[in-house]
Amino acid sequence: MNYLSAENISKSYGEKILFTNISFGLNKGDKAALVANNASGKSTLLRILTGEDLGDTGTVTIRSGIKISMLPQDPFFENGLTVDEIIKNADSELVEMVMDYETAIHQNSDKFSNETQKALELATAQMDINEAWDFERRLKLLLEKFNIDLNQKVETMSGGQVKRLSLALTLLDDPDVLLLDEPTNHLDIEMIEWLEKYLQSSSVTLLMVTHDRYFLDRICNRIVEITDGELYHHKGNYSYFLEKKSQREEVTRVDVDKARRLMKKELEWMRRSPKARTTKSKARIDSFYNIQDKATSIKPSEELKLGVHMSRVGNKILEMENVSKTYGEIVILDGFDYIFKKGERIGFVGKNGVGKSSFLNLIMQEEKPDSGKIISGETIVYGHYKQEGIKIKETQTVLEVVKDIAEIIPTGKGSSLTASQFLQHFMFPPKVQNDYVSKLSGGERRRLYLLTVLVKNPNFLILDEPTNDLDLLTLNKLEEFLEGFKGCLILVSHDRYFLDKLVDHLFVFEGEGRIKDYHSNYTEYKLMVEDKDRQLKSELVSEKKENKKNIKRSAEKKKLSYKEKLEYESLIIDIEALENEKESIEKIIGSGETAYEELEKLSVRIGEIIDSIDQKTLRWMELDEFVS
Repeated sequence: MNYLSAENISKSYGEKILFTNISFGLNKGDKAALVANNASGKSTLLRILTGEDLGDTGTVTIRSGIKISMLPQDPFFENGLTVDEIIKNADSELVEMVMDYETAIHQNSDKFSNETQKALELATAQMDINEAWDFERRLKLLLEKFNIDLNQKVETMSGGQVKRLSLALTLLDDPDVLLLDEPTNHLDIEMIEWLEKYLQSSSVTLLMVTHDRYFLDRICNRIVEITDGELYHHKGNYSYFLEKKSQREEVTRVDVDKARRLMKKELEWMRRSPKARTTKSKARIDSFYNIQDKATSIKPSEELKLGVHMSRVGNKILEMENVSKTYGEIVILDGFDYIFKKGERIGFVGKNGVGKSSFLNLIMQEEKPDSGKIISGETIVYGHYKQEGIKIKETQTVLEVVKDIAEIIPTGKGSSLTASQFLQHFMFPPKVQNDYVSKLSGGERRRLYLLTVLVKNPNFLILDEPTNDLDLLTLNKLEEFLEGFKGCLILVSHDRYFLDKLVDHLFVFEGEGRIKDYHSNYTEYKLMVEDKDRQLKSELVSEKKENKKNIKRSAEKKKLSYKEKLEYESLIIDIEALENEKESIEKIIGSGETAYEELEKLSVRIGEIIDSIDQKTLRWMELDEFVS
């Protein structure tokens, strides 16, 4: 069953063409990923699908009755509002229904009339039809899972908290089609793994943009690729897509090579200026131009060239002696000791808010420890890539950003590059270099920020969430560069694939100032944690079995008294009667034919019945242990 269709969609900004006449659809149950380089229009296409943006050409058709929700790449909420106020003002059908129902109840209570009674009945019916009675329970579960405080104001929230709130609101609406733009950005690994399992088990139809390769591989059954403005479809996960894309590019390369050889031969014939006096000559001339088009069809591709002219590293790298740091009641470090070694590669892992970024700020001496010493070697040159990204003037050009750091960049062995040449290594051609920063996409900004870090030729790299907003091509090039980097590396990342490939050991931030060192990559660490959890669960199961045996032995020794037997039998009768009463009241409430005052009394009575059932059931279970 088709849920959504996009036909002949085109979009450009001035001379920049994002895509031309692309068409695709989403069927029920599809879990698709949209893959393309930065600035290719992925986020724009998602906005066109939801109607937030318009294509230059084409149409988007959504099946009647289908509900679509979108998680934006960079969610925005108005300052001054609390989370509770944001939820109540959210553009959500379920939130709107619940608010309408609550308003109808209050109006009917304040001024009862046929009109207010009908409004309440209509609101109740809408709640029934859309199964919205479960809204508050699901909202509570999501907020608890995402660790969101209803009373917190937006301006006090971190990037991760804002992303989690936006994700909670997106999932809360229970959509048929879910559009996710970089859903893993700013989430910690635990939250990403929860979302991964949720999407794997959900029947929701999905289209997402993400750079997280594990996430792609484990969720998606289809890849939609945009390359040079054209669309390609791949049925399979990300690994399958890479294989097929490589095969396609190889076939194209072979075809183009053949066309170039043939064109060289035909060019000699063309230079003899044949006159198209015969049908044969004219056909050969037409054929030549077709061959020429094919021979020149592969455009020289831009390639990211990362590198640093690393200065010599001395014997002393970085030493931390008995370092402690707190923020109010939050303990970041508690007597931490460590001596960093040459070429060390450490991954930082832990929930958001446990102090990973604060640890890095201490190293960079941007913050001072409460106690202890942090000593850097004299030869150490730090390159610190911060999670919050680059802070530059929107009115600056790309070239001006780099020239503010250096006009000439040394590249080793007496050679150097101008700022413009260095930018070209980072896939910023001369035409883009004169663009204002305000025109750059999220991924282009991140690439520019990475450039400003590497231009200083560091020998100790500190990268705090460097994968956010980067396309997969840039990410692969960054991995290649870091694999060959000979200096020290600290990597804070939620990208599990990235951690597995690049680090030798992990600092796991457990909270309360505790940091444990694990000599493994992330997958090995995760398997070890899961093994421990399984062992603990096994021990708990064994303990429960032993407790049951002990209870059984006690039951064999003890028999119920006559009075307890009577109580046991009467409890069964009482519980059954209460259950029947509860069921009758629920039918009356659900009928929509009861006055508001009576509804209130019945609601109170249901609460009393549930409490009574719980108490009597607990007592019955105690006595049942001794019934032979």
